[in-house]
Amino acid sequence: MTSTLPIGDFSRATFLSVKMLRHYHELGLLEPVDVDVDSGYRRYAAEQIVTAQIIRRFRDLDMPLQDIQSVLHAPDVETRNQVIANHLARLESNLARTQDAVASLRGLLDRPQDTSVPIDHRHVAATPAAAITDIVDADHVVAWYRGAMGEVTATLSAQDITPAGPLGGIYETELFTEKRGRVTIFLACDPLPQPVGRVSTTIIPPAELAMTVHLGTNTEVDRTYGALAAYVTQHELAAAGPIREYYLVGPSDTRDESLWRTEVGWPIFQTRPRP
Repeated sequence: MTSTLPIGDFSRATFLSVKMLRHYHELGLLEPVDVDVDSGYRRYAAEQIVTAQIIRRFRDLDMPLQDIQSVLHAPDVETRNQVIANHLARLESNLARTQDAVASLRGLLDRPQDTSVPIDHRHVAATPAAAITDIVDADHVVAWYRGAMGEVTATLSAQDITPAGPLGGIYETELFTEKRGRVTIFLACDPLPQPVGRVSTTIIPPAELAMTVHLGTNTEVDRTYGALAAYVTQHELAAAGPIREYYLVGPSDTRDESLWRTEVGWPIFQTRPRP
């Protein structure tokens, strides 16, 4: 067969290893035009070189093999382009996360520990509130709390109840240590609403907290947590209890993430007498 290439030559022509070509054949992604029934030796048409090069470039862009197969066998140009566009969107999203991580790492290297963070002590009284509580995986907690925030806020609005403070969150220790734990999103109010859906009523317990304000998104919120942990450790104030957050300015207030403000509270022993 002078019009076909043996697998070795096809490998050299496409920069795809023989092992990878065999794998693509097994998947039906790139099938040779001829396979010897006795030896199983594969041969490829010269016209398949371009297809192999396209596959390699998609793999260089981390496109899943299933998506590459969808591109190669798309019934029309519109379908093919949509698969490619979806992957490019994922790449852009990943690139943005990478850029954020690089900027955060550079900031951490330049300022290993910011001792100028203002931290104060606060007693938070018991508070009646509308709340949603659930056991949440750490990987899904951001999406979960945004949904819960919207649901609690909408419930109060539908019942014409004015909140008595900002939205808050309570995060049990297991969420951090086991990557799965109890989370409560709450909104202080008086009167309490009629429970609807996931929204129930509760009394948020009192707490003694060392508090500071985190600015911006949660990309670097670990630095705020770290500053609080260092402070309470150095002052021998650490007490058992969940982390508490209050969302003073967030996504529902502005799309400018740099303007978001979150109070973060670390549990401490009572440091001043209560009246």
